[in-house]
Amino acid sequence: MLSTQQRSHQPVGSEGSTRTLWISAAREMRGLVISRGEAASLASSPGIYPGREVVWGGVRRLPGRGVLFMEQMDTIYRSALNLDVPPARSGEFQPIPIGPMAVWPPVVLAPMAGVTNYPFRKICQRYGAGLYVSEMITARPLVDGQRKTLKLADFGPNESPRSLQLYGVDPHYVAAAVERLVSEGRVDHIDMNFGCPVRKVTRRGGGSALPLKRNLLRNIVRAAVGAAGEVPVTIKFRMGIADDLLTFLDAGRIGEDEGCAAVALHARTAAQLYDGEARWAAIAQLKQAVTTIPVLGNGDIWEGWDALRMMRETGCDGVVVGRGCLGRPWLFRDLAAVFDGKEPANPPRMGEVRDVMIEHATLLTEWFGEIPALRQFRRHATWYTKGFRRSAALRGRLVTIETLADLREVLADVDAEERFPPKAMRMPRGKSSGTQEVCLPDGWLNDREDATPPGADAEVLTSGG
Repeated sequence: MLSTQQRSHQPVGSEGSTRTLWISAAREMRGLVISRGEAASLASSPGIYPGREVVWGGVRRLPGRGVLFMEQMDTIYRSALNLDVPPARSGEFQPIPIGPMAVWPPVVLAPMAGVTNYPFRKICQRYGAGLYVSEMITARPLVDGQRKTLKLADFGPNESPRSLQLYGVDPHYVAAAVERLVSEGRVDHIDMNFGCPVRKVTRRGGGSALPLKRNLLRNIVRAAVGAAGEVPVTIKFRMGIADDLLTFLDAGRIGEDEGCAAVALHARTAAQLYDGEARWAAIAQLKQAVTTIPVLGNGDIWEGWDALRMMRETGCDGVVVGRGCLGRPWLFRDLAAVFDGKEPANPPRMGEVRDVMIEHATLLTEWFGEIPALRQFRRHATWYTKGFRRSAALRGRLVTIETLADLREVLADVDAEERFPPKAMRMPRGKSSGTQEVCLPDGWLNDREDATPPGADAEVLTSGG
């Protein structure tokens, strides 16, 4: 069985002790989760760990076999919502079965255009296992062999599993695109996006507007599943257009009926965009309606504890993480910890954030070339630094960087020991601009059983879901 589960951190020593030795064979690191005072005492005690290095602020890749001391998460990094949330109990949650894959922890990285490319996925994967989905590509350009779309469909060397999100509005092109991806051996999993709320997409009948046409949605999903063969297909969607036009229960049942391996719900309507709180009660409703395949929940996973609360409150089988990891890829470390029944470590201090930023920008440069990479990295830089002292002035310089040298120069003077700001744990990043009145094509609601696909202009490549 193909599994996304890497060799997870296994405790060595007394269970529940304040001194728990963690060994990560895959990353050749060892660490103790202890208090700062204990670490200071150990570091000053001769002969206990000769030649080993004491490090603060979370996971850091060390040369060779160094001991890594991680501060157990202080309560200041727990929101009021999560103060009393306990870590997972042994056996409480199960891996997500998606075709031949067993996803553990039950966490999926949401596809985000211009964000979840290979460099970002690689950074996230270093912090914890899960299923990491590529940024979205559209069916027609892929069928036509457009170079940019093919590049977006690329995966890193030895990246596994290869999970890709596909968007299409016409069953013919969706089937052709899936056939190409599968026949060329490009993917291990295909996710389909029916949740984009962007006006220029919905007004042409795409994105969140498409599930309003039940037979069209059914035909598209059937075409994808039929062309995929043994490769599992999942779908992601929103609650609907607005509170008076909800489609999520129909969409979930269609996915189940047509052979999807799982369905995922972003618990907001298209009218909400990313505003307000996600309505987890809708995830619970979907879980009750869809009973034979996994149901995943998406919306407002800012802390590792949020994932446990969502799964306990809704009964869903896994969580999809989107904006919560922007500028905070170590969220996947926290998720891995709480699902393994452990307390997470403190978030990194500014010095480690700086190191991650430089590594991320370097990977982007190797993937895209320096100038386009650094321009793309500017928004990541604003997310990484959000909430730190004097970050507004720092971001003012970061949005002008053109080269890796520029980035290193801007970050050279940061206070490496500054602690991660607690207010930044739940600080929205990415899209968060109010609500909207959703625009639909003229007559779109006249016949909701009509299966006629919208035109090619509905396949606008944009982020959302």
